[in-house]
Amino acid sequence: MARSSHPDGRHPAGTGTAKDHFPGKSRIISKALQGPGKMLKMLTLLLPDSPEAGKASPGDNESLPSGSPPGRSASVSDPESGTGSLASSEEQTPSKEQGTTANKKKKKKFGKKLLKAISKGRKPREKPIQVEQENDRQIMTAEEIREDIQNKRLEVAGHLLALERELNRPVDGRSEEELIRDLSKVEALYELLKGQVLAVAGDALAVAKTDPRRLQQAAEVIAQQEEEDRRYAAEGASSPAGKLAKTRPRGWQQLWREAVKKSVEERMVRPATAPGREGLSEAAQSFLHMGLTMKDDLLAVAGQVRQYFPEEFDVFHTYAACYHNYFSAQMTLMAQFELGDNDTYLLLSWVQSLYPKEILNHPGLAGELKGAGFDSLLPPRQIRQLEATFLSNEKANVHLLMAKGLEVEVKHWSEDKAPQKLDGHYHSELPIDIIQIMSSRQKKAEDLNADLGKQMKHMLLIELPGFLRSYQTAFEDFKEKCKQQKHYKATVIANINNCLAFRDYIKRITSSLEKTPPAYIFTPLDDVENSGFEVLLQDLFLELKPLFKRFKQNKWTANEGTLEDILRTAGEHIPEFTTLLSHYRQTIMERLHLHLVKEYIMRLCKKRFVLKSPDQQQQLAKQITSNSQALQDFCMENGSLGSWLEPVLRSLAEIIRLQDLSAIQMEVATFVQRYPDFSKAHLGAILSIKGNLSSSDVKSIKSILEVSPKPTDPSKALFSFIKVG
Repeated sequence: MARSSHPDGRHPAGTGTAKDHFPGKSRIISKALQGPGKMLKMLTLLLPDSPEAGKASPGDNESLPSGSPPGRSASVSDPESGTGSLASSEEQTPSKEQGTTANKKKKKKFGKKLLKAISKGRKPREKPIQVEQENDRQIMTAEEIREDIQNKRLEVAGHLLALERELNRPVDGRSEEELIRDLSKVEALYELLKGQVLAVAGDALAVAKTDPRRLQQAAEVIAQQEEEDRRYAAEGASSPAGKLAKTRPRGWQQLWREAVKKSVEERMVRPATAPGREGLSEAAQSFLHMGLTMKDDLLAVAGQVRQYFPEEFDVFHTYAACYHNYFSAQMTLMAQFELGDNDTYLLLSWVQSLYPKEILNHPGLAGELKGAGFDSLLPPRQIRQLEATFLSNEKANVHLLMAKGLEVEVKHWSEDKAPQKLDGHYHSELPIDIIQIMSSRQKKAEDLNADLGKQMKHMLLIELPGFLRSYQTAFEDFKEKCKQQKHYKATVIANINNCLAFRDYIKRITSSLEKTPPAYIFTPLDDVENSGFEVLLQDLFLELKPLFKRFKQNKWTANEGTLEDILRTAGEHIPEFTTLLSHYRQTIMERLHLHLVKEYIMRLCKKRFVLKSPDQQQQLAKQITSNSQALQDFCMENGSLGSWLEPVLRSLAEIIRLQDLSAIQMEVATFVQRYPDFSKAHLGAILSIKGNLSSSDVKSIKSILEVSPKPTDPSKALFSFIKVG
């Protein structure tokens, strides 16, 4: 059979056989006719091999209008034989020959105009992708559609869909063999188009910046295919093609989602180490890359990509879910391994802090992600395991770091170097180091979540007393072994000052607790302070002891200069206390104040003489009152907080001075209210000075103490330190 030429160089439709179209494949076609169930498999085998497939055309960057030249035929033509079997019912009747000739002329005329437009560098006007109607004489041939697809002209999708619809129209005289052949060509074209559309849509983040029009076209094609799927579901099941092969629904929207997922996974894979991140671990770099990529890409999706897709595609949440799921999968995978301290914290920081704060609640994303229902990156069970591991790791680290800090401090003590001064006070780095260790761990946990911060606080409060006991033991060891050091007392003062920093820190971290901190936490600090004060005061107390012995009761009034010598000696030691913090300087002066009052009372209670004359008793009372005032003035001027000691000597002097029994009883009752540890033995020693009291009077006065309150505040104890006898 002779072949006639088409005016534009193509062969006319309606000639040739299946064997002409696909040489060597007629047996495959005959097998396909054995049943519709093998159709999809056959279609994949029937894809024509085109030597130009995948090659770029010089016109790649030009887009043609969606409408074809008026002269193009509606047939599916073969590029090799020039024959085709698909033609409209009108073209199969002889009465349309004249119309066909006219169409050929129009097509040739359009081709010249198109060639002229291209030669002048003008692009034909772009139109939205449209589906050509079956009765439209502009439906393109399969080869023309293939050429446009290979030249990356996505707007040709409308013609392909029109061709598919034409195939689904019932046509008398069409054999199943012809239908299968035509279906194979349409499916081959769809496969070619699908690859290009999904490549563009899958790489939407990049294409939106470089060629937004192309992205819009790809989105329109996918939407168009989804609409056709819905139409076919309602109408197409009974079509001739539908009886042989179920090619719809094609599900391109789902394929788009899969392409998005693949693109997201590729973008989330960490590239080579980025500048400035060389010091980070592999895991840290990976998570940082994923976090930044997710945030930046979602901002781009919201601002640049989403606008090209129909609203029902839910583009933003599709991307967000892909990023979230990938991030979560990587977290879950890593959490299954045995992690080091840093990686455990890294996972928790991303799950509980960085991801919620920097991504889910990012100003540009929070509104979009609100209500998305994203779960945590890890399930609750894994999070609890990581938290338990984190707390255990931190406890071990805190213990180790504090032990090293104390070791460094003890080494400084042994070197006999003067401690540094800060604002005129001896200063040690130990509390700074320990508090920094604990505070950094506390903040680290609180940054993850509030509940973990509370757990960390309790853990630190359990760990701290152990360290303080070690500190107190090391200080006692130093105090015993290093007495001969030149800077011995300076080191002691520095350690006393340390205690205030520790106390303030404990009070600060326990201020939010419902219960006050247990006393045992402060016990090691109490021991360090008391032991340090003893070191600083012991030399002074040794010097004062012989001076107090000069108070002889039989010559009490003859020792008026004794107290002056005592206060002068004490004053010579006070400059040693100036390097103490003001709080401790006041405390040590109060201790000195207590010692002076105690020693004075001890001398007064020595049973060596009796004053029977009221005049003698009044003279002794006057002397005691005078000494009390001098002692009180000295101590208060040097910072003592022992104002509670001021009345004690005056009240004792008043008991000695008074002669009326009821007045004495009243004075004793008042005195014991102030000093509950004042016992009958102490009262008896004072009353023994008054030689004019009968035994019944003494017994009556002592009975006042039987109803007196018992001591409750150890810090106000005085007579408990005074032995009588």
